[in-house]
Amino acid sequence: MDQSLYESALAPFLAEVAQLRPPDTEVIDAHTHLGLDEDGRSLALEQLLAMLDAAEARRACVFPLHDPERRPSYSLPNDRVLEWAGESDGRLVPFCRLDPSEGALAEAERSLGRGARGIKLHPRAQDFVFDGGDMDDVWALAESAKVPILIHAGRGLPPLADGLADLALRHPGAVLILAHGAICDQGILTTRLADHPGVLYDISCFFPIDVIELFARVPVERIVFASDPPYGMPMTTLYMALRVAKQAGLDDAAVRAVLGGTMAGLLDGEGLPPATAPRRAETIALSGRLARVYNYGSLVGPALFQGALEPAQAMLDMAVAACRDRDPGSFGEALEKIGAALSAAQSLLGDENGVRPAIDLIYRANVCAATELADG
Repeated sequence: MDQSLYESALAPFLAEVAQLRPPDTEVIDAHTHLGLDEDGRSLALEQLLAMLDAAEARRACVFPLHDPERRPSYSLPNDRVLEWAGESDGRLVPFCRLDPSEGALAEAERSLGRGARGIKLHPRAQDFVFDGGDMDDVWALAESAKVPILIHAGRGLPPLADGLADLALRHPGAVLILAHGAICDQGILTTRLADHPGVLYDISCFFPIDVIELFARVPVERIVFASDPPYGMPMTTLYMALRVAKQAGLDDAAVRAVLGGTMAGLLDGEGLPPATAPRRAETIALSGRLARVYNYGSLVGPALFQGALEPAQAMLDMAVAACRDRDPGSFGEALEKIGAALSAAQSLLGDENGVRPAIDLIYRANVCAATELADG
């Protein structure tokens, strides 16, 4: 892979992070994994700590992937995560992962007794919904133990918002972290859970528009930084978080809360801060020139993750073409930076080791296109 090409295209984005990040900001990643997944992805302790170091992230919540050795009850992957967290010098906060069909309450009690400080549920991987009341005992345990429950609320799910909201509202003392901006049912969950005192939304999202919209629906004090390694990377998501925060008009105190302050209060036993009104208006104004770039660029990353190289390259070519504009208006600088990143990604895709760096550049380019807004 051409490392110098990648670093050159990445440099302006790194400079923005340094400029936008408030001083003395603690970054806590609310959503990371360790171990092996059935899909072939894996992440070792040293790799995760290196990712956190790159983003200058002090701590992270961590839980097992969809491990092939998860049966029975995720007990072996949970024990591994507890051991790895113990070797992290306090940087990793272990959550236990549960399967509702395999003694979830007993495994939660066992893992919490061994030092787990939260619970992870993945309704897509474990193929369950929240109707019927069979999860009330786990919620009650989380309430009594004062530990949060993080729930996959991203892609690949059937409609589950009403069952989940009913369950959450029966347990107002349980703190929930709805992963991936609750994109599976963002419109319903953010509305029905608006009065729940302890619902957080993590921003491990591939599309920045989902996070921009989250700031219009949810108090900033209920939005927390997360990157979802090994699928996402803390440093890449940090760029997105800072760009969206600037576009939303957040002050330094609010940015610090999103990046780590709110999670620090939760993990350190200080509780959640009072919630204020959402910071964004209901509408988003986006330059037509940048909207075209975003339109094509947003299709590239998902295609690459699925191994569909040819359609990914075709959409990337269109995104690069949209950056070539002899009348860029007030967006010439953004188009130039985005175009350079996407052109570098084109070259990197020709190398097997260049796919992940290419995805990094494409993601940052899409974030830039989506957040260089007329009302920002």
